[in-house]
Amino acid sequence: MGPPSGIVAIVGRPNVGKSTLFNRISGQRRAIVDEMAGLTRDRLYGIAEWRGRRFTVVDTAGLDPRGSTRDDAEHVALVRGTQQQARLAIAEADVICLMVDVRSGITALDEEVAGILRAGGKPIVLAGNKADSPVDPYFAHELYRLGLGEPVLVSALTGIDTGDLLDRIVDELPPPDPEAEVPASALRLAIVGRPNVGKSSLLNALAGEERALVSPLPGTTRDAVDTWLDRPEGAVQLVDTAGIRRRGVIDTDVEHYSLLRALRAMERSDVAVLVVDASTGIVAQDRHVAGYAADAGKGLVVVVNKWDLLDFETRAAPATLKTVAAAFAFVPGVPVIAGSALDGRNVSKVIAAARGVAEARSTRVPTPVLNDLLRRALEDRPPRLHKGRRLKLFYAAQAQAASPTVVLFVNDPELLHFSYRRYLEHRIRAVFAFNGVPLQLVARRRSAQQAAAS
Repeated sequence: MGPPSGIVAIVGRPNVGKSTLFNRISGQRRAIVDEMAGLTRDRLYGIAEWRGRRFTVVDTAGLDPRGSTRDDAEHVALVRGTQQQARLAIAEADVICLMVDVRSGITALDEEVAGILRAGGKPIVLAGNKADSPVDPYFAHELYRLGLGEPVLVSALTGIDTGDLLDRIVDELPPPDPEAEVPASALRLAIVGRPNVGKSSLLNALAGEERALVSPLPGTTRDAVDTWLDRPEGAVQLVDTAGIRRRGVIDTDVEHYSLLRALRAMERSDVAVLVVDASTGIVAQDRHVAGYAADAGKGLVVVVNKWDLLDFETRAAPATLKTVAAAFAFVPGVPVIAGSALDGRNVSKVIAAARGVAEARSTRVPTPVLNDLLRRALEDRPPRLHKGRRLKLFYAAQAQAASPTVVLFVNDPELLHFSYRRYLEHRIRAVFAFNGVPLQLVARRRSAQQAAAS
């Protein structure tokens, strides 16, 4: 299955169940990612799969003002925040899912948001949430007041009819973007990171000219800026993005717009170049951004910028870079480059490292070699019994996917414990490193008879 294509924004006033729906439809992907060591995050987005289509889902709950509406000032903040949420969806999403609460009925705020969305001209799917039990016909009919066509009544909590909702959403998504006409050897890089870590400075150092506005103020790069570089080993496409800010401190719709642009930039990249600030050290949000790239199956290179600001003892200590690599242990073998975009230190190594990661991402493991490798792994460490049953691996093959994916045909996927999955991944990586690349193992049910017949 290909990379995600298309963005769906879940919009609605507070407490209608946006985050619950987000967790419901992106939960399978999240469960795979959360099994990786050291990967904890306050997620704003997820990758959903439905009817063979992968797309990005954005939970706009981060725009909700927190607190009560007991006084006028807080109520004004509530209305303003929800309006920003709607305008954000109009600006960047391909499809908007407007969620309302069928239990409490339609409110004036629901109607105002619906009006803003209608004016935006984007496809809108109306979801009436909390329909855990039969809905009063009056409330169901009331949803038509919003002028958004036939609603889909769902329960995000229990999953009732969320499949019908996904059917409607996928039907509204535009066709996947065809691959841009680029040279076969072209390397597509997304430069990502928090605000003010030096992404634009790195782009300028790589390009050798001022292509993006460089400013010490966070978030001054408001849009994606593509730059093409001609290199002897092949063309390079650089995508500079405004930083992904921590959820708790994002207070403008511009920063949310930048977040979506960063996600879209990673969608069309091969490798994400994560820029971190040596002067502040690795923070949780740096790991979150790396996790976004891993979710999308992209390669990763970490650039520790502003290295020149550290004292000599810190720069000379071998443990410094090891600490950085350990922070991104969920992507084994990730290249870490210490440098300075301002004085050009080690900037030349970035493209070479990214190309190496891209080559690792395109590695194909011969099926006989893969099966022999995994057979020996099972012999060395047989899987444990679970309720009297033991995992059996009949055969394995690497899927035809943009990012490395190994399909394991087993007697029962439920018997593949996440720790044993990690063990098998380590055995594969011991032979085929896949450095800086997420490696996904997918278990599929296969009977002994089917395996023998194939």
